[in-house]
Amino acid sequence: MTDYPFGDEHVRLYRETDGATGHEWREGSTILLLTTKGRKTGLDRTVPLIYDLDGANPVIVASKGGAPDHPGWFKNLVETPQAEVQILESHIPVRAREAQGEEREQLWEQMNRVWPHYEEYQGKTDRRIPVVVLERE
Repeated sequence: MTDYPFGDEHVRLYRETDGATGHEWREGSTILLLTTKGRKTGLDRTVPLIYDLDGANPVIVASKGGAPDHPGWFKNLVETPQAEVQILESHIPVRAREAQGEEREQLWEQMNRVWPHYEEYQGKTDRRIPVVVLERE
């Protein structure tokens, strides 16, 4: 079994190698680094997240493994939608928005093909898990 980086170690390895280590992850998924402005501290916060593209825009899912509340990075984006993603060696300024309606349904299906566990996570929580589009600025 292959060991996969996780959390802060994942961020460190990804940054040090421009994604050579950490971009490809479990079950064929790919990872970006999302840097948001902390809503309480004002400090930059970086997390590794599974993503796919919708055209040129990265799409991520605020699943938090099916926890009852939204992940901190999502709450940060609600407060300050401007953020940065790193995909491999590219650093991209983005503006986050939550997908709604038909777009949300299509992207939810797309992201479940990338990481089938999202549907399982949805079954663990009463909240509707947000799908977030990171529009390139």
